[in-house]
Amino acid sequence: MSKKKKIVTSTGAEVRQKPLGLRIWNNRGYYVMFLPVLIFVIIMHYWPMLGIRYSFYHYKPVGARTWAGLEHFQTMFGTAAFWTSFKNTLELSIMKLIITTFTSVIVSVFLNEMGNLTAKKALQTIIYLPHFMSWAVVASIFLLILSPSYTGMVNGMLRDWGVIGPQDGINFLASKVWWRPIFYLINIWKETGWGTIIFLATLSGINPELYEAADIDGATRMQKIRYVTMPALGNTIITVLILNLAKVMNMFESVFVLYTDSVYEVSDVVSTYIYRQTFATAMPDYGYSTAVGLFKSLVGCVLVLVCNWASKKVRGRGIV
Repeated sequence: MSKKKKIVTSTGAEVRQKPLGLRIWNNRGYYVMFLPVLIFVIIMHYWPMLGIRYSFYHYKPVGARTWAGLEHFQTMFGTAAFWTSFKNTLELSIMKLIITTFTSVIVSVFLNEMGNLTAKKALQTIIYLPHFMSWAVVASIFLLILSPSYTGMVNGMLRDWGVIGPQDGINFLASKVWWRPIFYLINIWKETGWGTIIFLATLSGINPELYEAADIDGATRMQKIRYVTMPALGNTIITVLILNLAKVMNMFESVFVLYTDSVYEVSDVVSTYIYRQTFATAMPDYGYSTAVGLFKSLVGCVLVLVCNWASKKVRGRGIV
């Protein structure tokens, strides 16, 4: 007879744990329900990881694969276009994270200070809506708004105000000077509303007695925001920044639908670089694309570990 392991319950009582096989059999219904999910995760998430081996091969659409060793990584580290995309990924992601978090905090504080409940709910609904639009739709909207032709609203206004000539037009999304500011503005418009949800939840949990005490002390509205509201949001802001910092390498769709070959220098990121190396080349070497993707995943893994360490320091618990 197999020995039963003794376990101590929360009340301090000792009970004998049933054997693993018996526990699985007794809960077989739950395991059967979980089985389709397990199969899906293995097929869609773990099975593709076997493709990592191709980063060490020359693997093209035609012909047999041949061993390449570390050749792809040497090529990658010696390619200026790759380092440009890597630098752009970090700069665009981190700046977007900081800017959208800052605007989300400002908007959430503004909404929290609104006294008219109907207007508050209506405004929340309006600023949430862009988040649910696909990036393809968002890009189409802003391509029309920023068009350098006479149909472009922004260029039309600049012509009316005399800022540019009647025959001139600024192609914002094809300009190295304007592309990044426009990219950040579009992200603010799309993601700020969704980002306010977590901050509004934090604000709703602030003890009303703190505001009452501030009123008794004669604090103005701005002083209450400065000395009561913002300190209460401090830990949440740090947590949001840490959690999102782990995803900085995953930028793709928002850049892909907005950039052109004339602004690669300031807009190309690692994911779009991989896409071009795979689908925009007459005879792509899938081994090289896989090597770049593997490097991106390793950097993302390091960022997750760093953020997990930072989360333990700030929140007392990790993110993984």
